[in-house]
Amino acid sequence: MNQYDAEGLTDDARPIMVVEDDTAILELLCEELQDAGYPTLGVDSAEQALAQLSHSDIALIICDIRLPGMDGMSLLEQLRQDDNPIGFIVITAFGTIDQAVDALKLGANDFLTKPLDLENLRTAVFRVLEHRRLANRLRQAAPAENFHGLTGNSESMRLLFHNAARLADSDAPLLILGESGTGKELMARALHAESTRHDGPFVAVNCASIPAELMESECFGHVKGAFTGAQEARQGLFQSARNGSLFLDEIGEMPMALQAKLLRALQERKIRPVGAEREEPIDVRIIAATHRDLEHEIQTGGFRSDLFYRLETFSLRIPPLRERPGDVEKLIMSLLDKHTEQQGKSISHIEPMALQALLDYDYPGNVRELENAIIRAVTLTEDGQLHHDDLPERIRRQAAESSSGTADTADMSTHANRNNWPSLEEVERRYIHKVLDATGGNKRRTADLLGIARRTLYRRLEETSDDPR
Repeated sequence: MNQYDAEGLTDDARPIMVVEDDTAILELLCEELQDAGYPTLGVDSAEQALAQLSHSDIALIICDIRLPGMDGMSLLEQLRQDDNPIGFIVITAFGTIDQAVDALKLGANDFLTKPLDLENLRTAVFRVLEHRRLANRLRQAAPAENFHGLTGNSESMRLLFHNAARLADSDAPLLILGESGTGKELMARALHAESTRHDGPFVAVNCASIPAELMESECFGHVKGAFTGAQEARQGLFQSARNGSLFLDEIGEMPMALQAKLLRALQERKIRPVGAEREEPIDVRIIAATHRDLEHEIQTGGFRSDLFYRLETFSLRIPPLRERPGDVEKLIMSLLDKHTEQQGKSISHIEPMALQALLDYDYPGNVRELENAIIRAVTLTEDGQLHHDDLPERIRRQAAESSSGTADTADMSTHANRNNWPSLEEVERRYIHKVLDATGGNKRRTADLLGIARRTLYRRLEETSDDPR
């Protein structure tokens, strides 16, 4: 099955309700939807629709605005006041396009203009149900496991959290392995927080950021007059981390000479500040991390084997994001909660195309890259929605390249042929042009209806081969 297969597309085969007082149009719409494989229920008034909703589980409502008695707008407004999130598509004559705008503001998911285009009907139904499928998937997902800020429900992450909790209380050195962006420092902080040393300091240093000639003094401190410019004694990282944890990030970048002194410090639990005549005891837990293959570095002479084996006795490997794709959607929601709160914003909706792009991306930069994408999207959003255009270009580009290989076909006649449903990108393209046609080519009105800036509309039109500008 592909992502558009039977699972979720019809909201578990619940019927679509059509509300239309014109008998001929009601029959036409129901017949068209049934031919497309959707179960349907037709009623000719909003009052009948409410009666059916009281005892029927409906996937989606397609409703004419003009109805006898309660009109379609009032029906929509009542449903939203009752916090009913059911999908809602309004039908409107071209002359009442402003009413369609009002309906969208009330919470309608889409609108169709008369005379009805049956292909647009199928596209609109697909788009709304696909959005609901994606939203429900996130809403119903089990809460992710969390280990002091690290998130994941995959088997590999559960095992990682279990092993980290077991090793946290040990005073033995520990080595964290993982690609850049996987969260090695976050794991080091989690180990410290889980340990009996949690009340002590956590001191972190990136070994690649300190010049080699200063690293010994930085790590072990120095006495007054130890070298030119040492006008007073200074504590090193080991002293600063006393009774706590010292995190040596990118330890593979540490010079060989200092590696020997670090090994002695680990073995003897003593250090000698630069220029000092005697050693002093230390009480610190060493946590090291690297993205390098240290065994390969040993073979090429870049890392000491004895230090490696001392550190590697206890080690944890954080899997890259591509090895645990099931965690991505939980990370998306977790990071959205984190950064909307930090920025004082609220995001109530994620465009299906944006969500699918986030779920499908490879993330060579791992969780850090995903988090940066979420920060960008939250920062750019202005209407409480996370849009596809808010994502970094590389994520949008990969999604476009992936969807370009999907067959472009309007054959949606049966569920058995769903492998040929259009991509989300194609659905969005058609939707934009449908709104553009409905407004007679008025780009300002089209942008307003779509809820996007005009420059965004122009950019999206430029990306299509049949640009109407």
